Amino acid sequence: MALGTLLFEGEDRHVTAESLHAEATAAGQHVSLATVYNTLHQFKRAGLLRELAINGAKAYFDTNTSNHNHFFVEDEGELRDIPGHAIRVDGVPEPPEGMSITHIDVVVRLKKD
Repeated sequence: MALGTLLFEGEDRHVTAESLHAEATAAGQHVSLATVYNTLHQFKRAGLLRELAINGAKAYFDTNTSNHNHFFVEDEGELRDIPGHAIRVDGVPEPPEGMSITHIDVVVRLKKD
């Protein structure tokens, strides 16, 4: 319940298991990192979160499950939403027979000048 409250009270957000674990610990919740991972994956399976793999090694979880894209600020490891109307994807291939496209994830990588 405490993890759900941290995730879903307020604005949409992007978290990693590590950042949510640190937030829970700072709030006085005694929860293991494994429990945080398990909870995030359960919320994902229930359709409450989207998972985004960035750089193949780190997973971010997004409380906004609508079809939208992201900026990734490389220096900070931070995801930011891109408004849905801001990107247009052309030339999407036909999926193989018996399959359908569910999302097209675009991640625009940023670095500070």
